Amino acid sequence: MQTQSSVFDDLAKLLTGAMGMAQGAGDEAKSFMRAQADRFVAEMDLVSRDDFEAVKELAAQARAEADALKARVEALEAKLGAL
Repeated sequence: MQTQSSVFDDLAKLLTGAMGMAQGAGDEAKSFMRAQADRFVAEMDLVSRDDFEAVKELAAQARAEADALKARVEALEAKLGAL
């Protein structure tokens, strides 16, 4: 009985070690893939989300200002036309 318990303990240790190695290899593969993806994105010269959102906000503000100025010019032209 003692030998069976020892065999099972050894098998459990072996499987635990194998799972640890597999998890470590998985983590390394994940890190490698993330590094490759980051490098690919950097080479593509893409814009970050924060930069995109900032420029999008600036564009919206510029559009609103242009619309306000257009309405003001139209109002002034209407006044000039009435004179």
